[in-house]
Amino acid sequence: MADSKTALRPCQEIARAIAEALAAMDNQPTDELVLKRNYIERLKREKNPERIVDELPQLAKCDYQAIPEDDLVRLHWWGIFHDKPKVGYFCLRIKCPGGIVQPAQLRGVGELAVRYGQNYVELTTRQNFQLHYIHLTQLPEVFDRIQALGLTTKGGCGDTVRNITGCPVAGLDPHELFDPTPLLVEASRLFDATPEYSDLPRKHKITVSACPFWCTAPEINCVAFVGVEKDGRKGFTVLVGGGLASTPRLAKPLGVFIEPQDALPVMVAILELWRTNKRYRVSRVKARFKFMVDDYGPEHIRQMIEQALGRKLEDYPTTPRPIGFTNHMGVHEQKGRGTRDGERRFYIGVPVLVGQMKGEDLIVLADWLERFGGEFRITRQQNFVLTHVPESKLDDTVALLQELGYSPFACPLIANGIACTGDPFCNYAVTDAKHHLRALIDHLRAVFGDEIWRQVRLTLHMDGCPHACAQHWVGDIGLQGTAATLPDGTKHEGFDIIVGGGLGTMPRIGRQVLRRVPATELKFVIERLVRAYLRERHAGETFQQWCLRVGDEHLKAAVGDG
Repeated sequence: MADSKTALRPCQEIARAIAEALAAMDNQPTDELVLKRNYIERLKREKNPERIVDELPQLAKCDYQAIPEDDLVRLHWWGIFHDKPKVGYFCLRIKCPGGIVQPAQLRGVGELAVRYGQNYVELTTRQNFQLHYIHLTQLPEVFDRIQALGLTTKGGCGDTVRNITGCPVAGLDPHELFDPTPLLVEASRLFDATPEYSDLPRKHKITVSACPFWCTAPEINCVAFVGVEKDGRKGFTVLVGGGLASTPRLAKPLGVFIEPQDALPVMVAILELWRTNKRYRVSRVKARFKFMVDDYGPEHIRQMIEQALGRKLEDYPTTPRPIGFTNHMGVHEQKGRGTRDGERRFYIGVPVLVGQMKGEDLIVLADWLERFGGEFRITRQQNFVLTHVPESKLDDTVALLQELGYSPFACPLIANGIACTGDPFCNYAVTDAKHHLRALIDHLRAVFGDEIWRQVRLTLHMDGCPHACAQHWVGDIGLQGTAATLPDGTKHEGFDIIVGGGLGTMPRIGRQVLRRVPATELKFVIERLVRAYLRERHAGETFQQWCLRVGDEHLKAAVGDG
């Protein structure tokens, strides 16, 4: 890695110098204005959040309430943030570039969950692990053990490059154009090792994939490198400016073709252009790369990248699109055979209900994978994939999974359901998203059975707040937590209902059709909506297409809110 970093340094320095020069010509705000308006920029200037980890042993000895709030915020840069209520227990986010986890690492995370985290583990939409219930006094030991596993929490939160996501079957799937994992890993190491990239205007999300199904959702990342082919050459095209939260955007194509060896300099140039532009440091509300793309437009962004690189980029005039949908669940033969025995190898995609697992399960799976050199890979939909399974061990592997309570053949509603952390842990959440999505899936399965969902795809995305960690804007049915007022005037958990969103072949931000539906009524409202779709759909018509065809008033009437 040292050689590649050294070789890239001139590119970084040139891109940085040109990016700073471009920013200086663009009516930039002063440092004084940035520091006056933005508390987090002041916090970073006063003490580099990267260094807070050196103080962790001292902080762990303090009474929780004695720790300055600024230092608690700085811990975010290391993937450490307090669970709700704020009484000294923390969530720890462990990054896994591309979602790839080796058996020894999987076992280590499982053991940490068992010993410190009440046997509880979450899989996230950025292919991370999350542990909860970690007490302040335990943080230094847990942190050291994570580093010993060859994993990191650095950049798990804060104004950093977040975990770079990739297709969970990269290098394995016969359909993929090529394996971009080496680029993904090199980029992750570079951005983690470069201090300047922990001082961005705000978080920055990158995905790198050559999956023809676009399973990593490039449309909603800040920057997406998407595998394409041009004139018989394999490389990437680039999408920029995607993101969700309260102001959702779909990424826009730059119209470029990048050879794999040129991809990292382009990533660096984009990051430098955004990092050095002070316009996006004045207000946290506007501090996302999608707003820079809004302001400048993809054409101007491309021009600035070319100036930073000192050369023109090759055109890729075609607007790329995926070939269809997959979540990589089930049993599939992978490319290649066993290196020693020549036996066929398979990967097994396993649905995980709302991304919740037990640490004990991770340990059991690690022991099993270690027998044949398999890996555990986390998917964007909060599921997992077991890789390199020999044909002779397929039946035993499926049996083990079923013994643990998982099945690669589970109802697709489970595989296609995503829920954020929500209550009782997240300080932003106003609803228990995982609990309510579990209840909703159980209800739909009880009413409609499982077989219909093998014929009709329905994606359910539930968030406990507007931050959209579970991507409610792009689900067939998106559910955003809010407060609902019942007839007696009392306030309870509720949800806004968003429909018509989607990724892939029909990328679209959903629209809100119902507001403040009480959580106690939610499953019945969704049942009526789904029943109307199943009754009225045309042959081959998806839920998204049906919603767009019939319109909002019809949808409201279907659920009795017309």
